[in-house]
Amino acid sequence: MMLKKTRVVYSPKSEIRHPFRLFKEMVRDLLASRELAWRLLVRDISAQYRQSLLGIFWAFIPPVITAAGFTLAKSNGIVNIGNTELPYAAYVMFSMSLWQTFVEALNGPLQAVISAKPMLSRINFPREALIVAKLGEVFFNFGIKLILIVGLFVWFKIPVTWSLILAPIALIHLVLLGTFIGLLLAPMGALYQDFIKGLTLITGLWLFLTPVVYPVPNNGVFGNIVKLNPVTPLLVTTRELATTGVISDPKGFWIASLVSIFGLLLAWIYYRLAMPFVVERISS
Repeated sequence: MMLKKTRVVYSPKSEIRHPFRLFKEMVRDLLASRELAWRLLVRDISAQYRQSLLGIFWAFIPPVITAAGFTLAKSNGIVNIGNTELPYAAYVMFSMSLWQTFVEALNGPLQAVISAKPMLSRINFPREALIVAKLGEVFFNFGIKLILIVGLFVWFKIPVTWSLILAPIALIHLVLLGTFIGLLLAPMGALYQDFIKGLTLITGLWLFLTPVVYPVPNNGVFGNIVKLNPVTPLLVTTRELATTGVISDPKGFWIASLVSIFGLLLAWIYYRLAMPFVVERISS
């Protein structure tokens, strides 16, 4: 009689005791999750636009409305924004598109785990598929926002420089930062709805601590807070590479990038170690 090789689904022993084996299993599950991630991505995108009257226009509406409001306030002297390297309306719409992409990457892991709770308690599958599917959705949505961005370049006659080809690299780092934070919150967010509600409030405040509707301040306490914000160098560098080609804070960009990359790796390990306990809690 041939004996089938058994696979351990759950063990009370911590996987962190064997880091090399853990890393090998992480890579294996990431590769194995590709087909499921693709199916989840197609399902989520279809549901997202099938259940909406305006469809893809929701990718354009927030940046356009924000730009219109702040441009009107600036032109009437209600707010003193200062000078920007682009026409102000284009500056805000472009920056808001980048900010939306960061927030989608931040919310993605929480939304994925929460929506998959019934599936998590019944089916054993690589949990990485949920995150990969959401990352695909983030980049798909940004692809739609590109229509608006290209329109901005044409309408405002923004010159195109060679550095534009490097802008996607900075954008990926911005998405990695959001995914890193989202992965840290996902296990607890699956158990407590307070995390989703709190994150909505925090991102609302975070927006005004990020140079989306104003240039980076040079002085004062507020200026230091904005510069310490890890989103600032990533978002600003993406915008600068796509437009002026002059990076104002390369050191800050690389520090934030390294934090994003290594933070994402640590968050991935935490996510893997925490998810069995989350599944146990939601199944009981």
